[in-house]
Amino acid sequence: MRRLLPGPTTDVDAADAYALDKATYLRANMVTSADGAATFHGRVGPLTGPPDQQVLLTLRALADVVVVGAGTIRAEGYGGPLVPGSWQRWREASGREVHPRLAIVTALLDLDLGAPPFTEAPTPPLLLVPAGCPADRRAAAAAAADVVDAGAGAVDPAVALRALASLGLGRVVCEGGPRLLTQFLARRLVDELCLTIAPTVVSGDGRRLTDGPALAPPAGLELAQVLEDDSYLFLTYRQR
Repeated sequence: MRRLLPGPTTDVDAADAYALDKATYLRANMVTSADGAATFHGRVGPLTGPPDQQVLLTLRALADVVVVGAGTIRAEGYGGPLVPGSWQRWREASGREVHPRLAIVTALLDLDLGAPPFTEAPTPPLLLVPAGCPADRRAAAAAAADVVDAGAGAVDPAVALRALASLGLGRVVCEGGPRLLTQFLARRLVDELCLTIAPTVVSGDGRRLTDGPALAPPAGLELAQVLEDDSYLFLTYRQR
């Protein structure tokens, strides 16, 4: 991996490139094709590759919690440990919990509680839900996960972040999907947008990076870093 901005450098270590000395922050980590598609046939998987996976695992390892929407959980096949053994050992040596937590944003708790995110996770996932979600589903979910209220009629992004911070999970990486990312951007809660541009053109009608009402005003970004590996571009934007 090489750095193009700031200061061109070769042989950059991803952990050093993305190190951030803050106890609380929100990073969003997303990938798009070169022609702007955030999914291909409904999934992100076809857009990714080894360099992007390296960055994905690095950002997870540096975080306390990985936040995703329920739709992304269903589409992308999450399950088991979020980082491999080498990163688990690094986290333990760094004084962190061995495993970053998984937090799923869901309004209706319409999730398969027998799926790998619940049965194969080394620690129970967190479910970020509105206080008014169905009581019967909440009771069933409580047997497989830790249910956390994060809003009234709908999940409130700011309340969700405060709830995570109260649990000691202040370093957050959000992996989407586009609708959840838009909610965080609309509230100006994203400290960094880590955007991978895959060396792929897909055409079709794949979703955009964001999905929701137009932001008013648009969220201004400042380019802080550009990395490259095997024709993948890794852009780090910070909100102005």
